[in-house]
Parts: sequence; structure tokens; C-alpha cells
Amino acid sequence: MSLVKKFATVGGATLGSRVFGFVRETFMAAALGTGPVADAFNTAFRLPNTFRRLFAEGAFNSAFVPLFAKEIEARGMDGARRFSEEVFGVLFTVLLLLTIAMELAMPFIVRELIAPGFADDPAKFASTVTFATIMFPYLACMSLAAMMAGMLNSLHRYFAAAIAPVFLNFILIGVLAYAWYSGQDAVAVGYSLSWGVMAAGLVQLAIVWVAVRNAGIRIGFRRPRLTANVRRLLVLALPAAITGGITQINLLINTNIASAKEGAVSSLVYADRIYQLPLGVVGIAVATVLLPELARALRAGNLNEASNLQNRSVEFTLFLTLPAAAALLVMSEPIVRLLFERGKFLPESTVVVGHILAIYGLGLPAFVLIKAFIPGFFAREDTRTPMIFAAISVAVNVSLALTLFPSLAASGIATAEVVAGWVNALLLFATLAWRGHWGRDIPLLTRIPRLVIAAAVMAAALHYAIQWLAFPLSSAAPLAIRAASVCGLVAVAMLIYFAAAFGLGGASLGMIRRSLKRKAAPAAASAAGEGTDEP
Repeated sequence: MSLVKKFATVGGATLGSRVFGFVRETFMAAALGTGPVADAFNTAFRLPNTFRRLFAEGAFNSAFVPLFAKEIEARGMDGARRFSEEVFGVLFTVLLLLTIAMELAMPFIVRELIAPGFADDPAKFASTVTFATIMFPYLACMSLAAMMAGMLNSLHRYFAAAIAPVFLNFILIGVLAYAWYSGQDAVAVGYSLSWGVMAAGLVQLAIVWVAVRNAGIRIGFRRPRLTANVRRLLVLALPAAITGGITQINLLINTNIASAKEGAVSSLVYADRIYQLPLGVVGIAVATVLLPELARALRAGNLNEASNLQNRSVEFTLFLTLPAAAALLVMSEPIVRLLFERGKFLPESTVVVGHILAIYGLGLPAFVLIKAFIPGFFAREDTRTPMIFAAISVAVNVSLALTLFPSLAASGIATAEVVAGWVNALLLFATLAWRGHWGRDIPLLTRIPRLVIAAAVMAAALHYAIQWLAFPLSSAAPLAIRAASVCGLVAVAMLIYFAAAFGLGGASLGMIRRSLKRKAAPAAASAAGEGTDEP
């Protein structure tokens, strides 16, 4: 299966999850707006979600995958199963103890760590503590699911792990629809959503567990022991967790800062949901597929294939991400107005969230490139260097957020995230190039500025089109007219971008053909033990 087809498998499943995520957030915006219950729920959900991405997805997709793949090659499926059981026993025990400790300490954690600004509002503070207590076991479910997803990715079975998150959105959409039908008040909606998150964690864990069994691996529980393999995993996982979760570290810190202003937390969450669509479809798909592919090429000693994988991944991400970034920058308000402005989500909220989304658009290429660069380190079992750069990025984010928040509020926090993202991306790329781990690709270097110009041409056309369509895009226009106008703008923008990209030479049919074909030499494929991929 070609690299782009693998990207499409993961990206397509992620796209489905993100689309239903939009539906979920649309319902939530109508039910809660940017009011105190929305702030409480979003802050409470941020806690298990952050831990999940730090210690589950970040650690296991970067540390567990290469070690699990190495066990398959060295000792076969039986050796890989024993390794996974050793890890499962330790992980389950740690998660159980962590969950108990966090549940008992939840009031302190909310008051001192994640939302000190809520302490002045007893009702909001109490709701945040209760919601977080209900939802925190979601972390254990998703951490175990992330481990099994890493196993599936190593076996080149990407779909089940990618599709599982959509069930969170299915369940929460159902909860919100029932709340609307039964006329629940805001606090009751918050409670229902919290229990819905907990149920979704169990469902997602069940999906990947069944997929692992269908892949031929049955995991049994072993007494937790720090074997040599587990110790090696922990050595790699700790810095990998910090590095892979850099965005989440920044978001948790920013939630702490934003809690001082009413509505700031929810405004950041709504904007984050929109820009997560291109980031998830492109960035997460590339990171998920590239790591095992790159690790396999390096184990086979095929440096040319490894270099080609990295270059094609960057080419693919920029080709799709640059126009998305330009569109978010230029038409953020019409997008927010169409998706969220109804019920308790007022026009004033549209302006705030739209401004934040435009800022995120400037950082989108950096956030996606980070996903493409980090596998170049992790596949070589170097998790220390990205961790150092992650720490630098966090320092930049915190200092800028504290400086800008008093004057720019939530927009200042978004600006800090974007600057920190670009610092991280540039440090990662410079180090790969300096170490000789980034093959020089003249066609790629000549295409990048042309793709930037094509995106700029598209943005300029969008800017004038939005002015011309001022009324159809406004709050006064009927919803159908607004939807048709936004969809029409997106369609025209895509035509302009692709025409400009191909016309300027930023893209070509040859580039697409190369992406659709596997370039590895037969010997390399054989050395890597390449088998049939999941359809």
C-alpha cells in the first residue's frame, strides 16, 4: 500500500471523527454557549484529555511502536504478545493508582493547577470538580486503547484505531440531542456530557481490543514487573510523552491562565475544534503512518527510503495544509458563524472565536510539520532531543501567554501557542538537517515557495469574495444561505489553489504519481519483512 493511501486510511477515519466533532460542538455551543457551565465542562475534560495525549498517545505511539515492531521481527508474534502483556500489566496498575489518587485530589488540582480563576465562583468551581471526577477514568480507558492502537499500527492495521474516536462524538451528540428534547438546564447537560465521556472511553477501548484479537494477539494480564523491555519502554516513553504532548502541555497551562477571564476557556476550545480538522486529518495521519514506516526503513538500513519517506510526508502535508491555513486566516468569522452562532452562542462570541481561529491558522503549518518531523527522531529511538525542544517551546508559550493575556485575553494565548509551535518546528528541522538525517530534495525545496504563493493567491481571492458576499455571510442571512455561501467559497478557493499550485509548478502530476507508488527497492521491502497491509 502506498504512503499516501495509508495517510488516506487514517486521515479518512480521522476526518469522520472531526466532522462528527463539529456536529457535537455545534450542539454544545447552542446548549451552553461560552457560559460558566461550558467553561466548567471544557476545563474538566481538558484534564483527562491532556493526560491521555501526554502519557498514552504521545508515549506509546512514539516509544511502544518501535519496540513492539522490533519484538515482532526478533521473536515473532509470540514474543510481541509477551512484551505487550508485560507492558499491559504495568500500565494497568499505574493507571489504577493514578486514577484513585487524582479522584481524591480533584478539588486541589482544579483550584491550584488547572483553573485557579474558578475559585472565586463557587458554583463553577464545584461543577468543574464534579465533572472532572466523573470523567477522569476516561484516561485509563484511552491509555489502554492507545497501547492497543500502537500494536495495530505496527501490524499495519490503521483503521480500527483511527475510527474508534468517532464514538465519543456519537455518544455526546446523542446526549445533547436528548438534553434538547427533554429540556434539561445547563448544569444537567454538563452532568450528562460527563457521563457520556466516561461511556465513550469504555466503547473505544472495546473496539481496539476486539481489533487486536482479530489481528491474532490475545493479551492476558501478567503481574506487573519491571522487565528489561518495560524499563527500556519507560526510558523512551517519559521524554516521548512530554514531546508528543507539547500541544497539550501548552493547552493545559493556557487553560490555567485563561480561567481568569469569563468565557476565555470555551472560546479557545471552540476555535481549537475547527483548526483540529486539518491538523487531525493531515498531521495525525502523517505521524501515525510515518513512524512505523520510517522505523522499518531504518531497521532495514535503507537510508534513501527513509529520506524519501520524510520528504514525501512534508510535501504531502504542506500541499494540503497551506491552503487550509490561508482559509482559516481569511474566512475565520464566516466559518465560526455558520458552525456555532445559534442558541446561547451570540454574535459577540463569533467575533472572539473567529479572531482566535485566524491566529491558529498562522500556526497550522507549524503544528502539522511538528507531526512530520518528530518521527525522524523517534524512529531512531532518540526521544531526548525533541523533549528538550518541547521544554523550550513550553517556556516560550508560558512567557508569551502571561505577557499577552492581560491586554489581548484569549487571543494573546493563541498567539503564544502559535509562536511556540513555530519555534519547536524550526528547532526540530534544523537538528535533523544538521545531523544529516534529512536528505536534500531540490524539487521539494523549489515547490514550497510556489505552494506558498498559490495559497496567497487563494487567500487574496477569498478576501475580496467575502467582502462581496457580506450579507449572505452575515448573521441576518438565513442559515441555508450562509451554508451555501461558505461551501461555495470553499469550492472556489480549492479550484483557485489547485490551479495556481499546478500552474506555478508547486504541484505536478509526476509528484502525485510518485506519492501513489511505493518507491522502496524490492530488497529493502524484503529486508523490512513487508507483508500485506490491511485493506
